[in-house]
Amino acid sequence: MLKRVFVAPDPGRVRLRFAGRGVLGISLAVALCGLAGHSLVAAITGGLAALLALFTVTDPTVRGQAVTTALLPAVGLPVLAVAAVLHDQPAARDLIFLAVMGAGVYARRWGPRGHALGVFAFMMFFAAQFLHTVPGQLPELYVAVLLSLGASSVVRFGLWCYERRLPVVAAPAPPEGRGPLRITTRQAVQATLGGAFALGLGQLLSDQRWYWAVGATWWVFVNTTSRGETLVRGFRRVLGTVIGIVAGFAVAIPLDGAGAPTAAVVAVSVFGIFYTAAVSYSWMMFFVTVMAGMLYGVLGVLDAALLWLRVAETAVGALGAVLAVLLILPVTTHAITDAWIQKALRCVHACTAEAADRLAGSTLADPAPRVAELEVLLGRVRLSLAPLVHPLSPLPARKARARQVLALLDDCVTEVRGLASIAADPDASHDARLSAACSRVEAAVEALTAPDGSGGFHLPELPAAADPALAHLHGLERALAALAAPLQGRGGRTPAGAVSYTHL
Repeated sequence: MLKRVFVAPDPGRVRLRFAGRGVLGISLAVALCGLAGHSLVAAITGGLAALLALFTVTDPTVRGQAVTTALLPAVGLPVLAVAAVLHDQPAARDLIFLAVMGAGVYARRWGPRGHALGVFAFMMFFAAQFLHTVPGQLPELYVAVLLSLGASSVVRFGLWCYERRLPVVAAPAPPEGRGPLRITTRQAVQATLGGAFALGLGQLLSDQRWYWAVGATWWVFVNTTSRGETLVRGFRRVLGTVIGIVAGFAVAIPLDGAGAPTAAVVAVSVFGIFYTAAVSYSWMMFFVTVMAGMLYGVLGVLDAALLWLRVAETAVGALGAVLAVLLILPVTTHAITDAWIQKALRCVHACTAEAADRLAGSTLADPAPRVAELEVLLGRVRLSLAPLVHPLSPLPARKARARQVLALLDDCVTEVRGLASIAADPDASHDARLSAACSRVEAAVEALTAPDGSGGFHLPELPAAADPALAHLHGLERALAALAAPLQGRGGRTPAGAVSYTHL
């Protein structure tokens, strides 16, 4: 896992900038809360609001990000008020918490904005339980949240808006079903019932810290679609939490809330959350757990028993999510994976076409946004295939095929990225053979994604190409041809040309 975090590609140092900006924005928010004379509880609430704004708002355009950030208080502050008012009414509090959870998951059907608003609403209710918020604290907390969102927005949209120099990438919509059983509907039902299970069992473990179980169920569902993805994410959440608890014994308990050292560890934890989120959920959860332990130390309630209770509540929450995805309206893994692979393959063709047009002299063609989209889609394919390539997977043959698919898709991305880089050079020459190679790429993609298996393609003998762009196209052709074997059924059950996750 360490290798995956520290040697993972970071094109344009986007993850590094994302993490650095997160630390700066949250630090400024907390510092302003302190200068305004807010209490520790208000400063923590404000810091959480800044973290969520910087972490979860992922609209494809800067303008869209600003609009979503501006809308966060509209959903978060009312939820915070309801949670505070219901502080002494556990039955009503629990029902509303589950309702917020279900609504937050359902909101994902409206894309990145719905996702961010749903997360913010849920976490405001969660924070009220974490900090035992009561109505009398609301005015101060409102000011802290608004001040912190303003501070983080100054950093994000003013001081360090690196997105303005990046190609606009629309987040790919997950494959959806039709009618009342769309994936977001299924997941909303699953999350609500799984959360109810976690809430009930979590309260048996502790009538004070039960909300960790509900939170664990919630975060297991975030950015997952199928039952396989959810199972793997649940495992990784528990693993990251356990490792973080071990670190808590070594760091959080000895520091016991000491000011400067605690602030330093929290800052490192925030950086780790932002930097590792895209490549390792286990390490992200490690840093979340360390940060939570440090905050408990600042609040003066940290001890060894609390850390072990955190592990138990997390396990209960993960179990609730697992039972929900297995038993309630399950979304099959292979159907989701098929859809993501087909989206990635079609994006490969779109990237190639844009690059070829640019090399042919078109000033309107620009492959850069398509390449960025392809990177995102490959990440979704990795997430979908995670159950098969997991070390504990009991299916070695399918694991090998899944790894082969990922390796070949990586090759496709590498070749497309190189082709786009050459196309961006205004002095790049156009070779007449590029058109023929692009046509073969199109035929290969059509064959690999044909729903009825009617497609088929033959890779001709490809001579060595002196032209760099043509060499990248030939490499892309070879990768697509090699993908046919692991993607097509070889046992006679799947027509030639049809993508088949079942046979991976």
